Amino acid sequence: MKVIYFAKEEWEKEYVKQRLPGVEFVQDGDADAEVLSVFVNHPVDAAQMDKYPKLKLIATRSTGVDHIDVQEAKKRNISVASVPGYGAPTVAEFAFTLILALSRKVCDAHKQVTETGSFSQKGLTGFDLAGKTIGVVGCGKIGQHTARIAKGFGMLVLVSDAFKNDALAKEIGFTYAELPELLGKSDVISLHVPYMKETHHLINSRNVGQIKKGAYLINTARGAVVETAAIVKALEDGILAGAGLDVLEEEGDMQDEMHLLSGPHPKEEELKIVLENHYLIDHPRVIITPHIAFDTREAIERILDTTVENIKSFTNAQAR
Repeated sequence: MKVIYFAKEEWEKEYVKQRLPGVEFVQDGDADAEVLSVFVNHPVDAAQMDKYPKLKLIATRSTGVDHIDVQEAKKRNISVASVPGYGAPTVAEFAFTLILALSRKVCDAHKQVTETGSFSQKGLTGFDLAGKTIGVVGCGKIGQHTARIAKGFGMLVLVSDAFKNDALAKEIGFTYAELPELLGKSDVISLHVPYMKETHHLINSRNVGQIKKGAYLINTARGAVVETAAIVKALEDGILAGAGLDVLEEEGDMQDEMHLLSGPHPKEEELKIVLENHYLIDHPRVIITPHIAFDTREAIERILDTTVENIKSFTNAQAR
């Protein structure tokens, strides 16, 4: 079995290779590759699949598969394996990293001390989380962990999810609410839904006005779950007091703006979103991080271990 491994860091590739003896790792472009191991920043569409006529498995090192044309893979009898559940504590903890940084103005305080040397406390008054209401949108494993952390802080927890589990709600101590009610009652809104057609622009220009005035929005899910223009409007209108965003819509274009601008036919909507993203990056009450909510050593090892098992299971099934 020939595997092409698109590495985020070289140690990850070595970690996987050591645990897959007998599997041949080949360079990108090898037309004999039967397995591609990719991350979310490596889209796999029909054109990519054309490069590998012997491709049998796409093993993504992520929970979401929105960067893969799953329908095209199905047409070609190419299996798709993912890594569900690796990031429940990791991503939830990072969501609270953003919440705490905003609630206690940590970035402002650090910038003041390092740039001016001032230890003045003026303008740095924050707010307690205890007694506040957090709205958790999406109650999979990450959302559940977020709810548990919130209860530890003494917060009231509302949950919006397509599937209700009353036993889970009782165990953790949260209350289900439809999205409009959650938006209207939450002091903090934390998004934990997968990206799919149904969750595209889940927070948008039509419902952003339902958000409780002065609330904070946290997004560690996928950028396109939120319509960028809606966040900009909510900040300008004073609906949102701030936001913590680990993901941005069209974040791929943010990494390669020159390619976007110099391409033969730049899309007006993509250019608009990139400009809006710059507004958010420069906004004093918005914290932007570069899609690192998943990025701890422990979580990456869980991802790699599951990826190894996915490839092993597939190669064993092929050998039968």
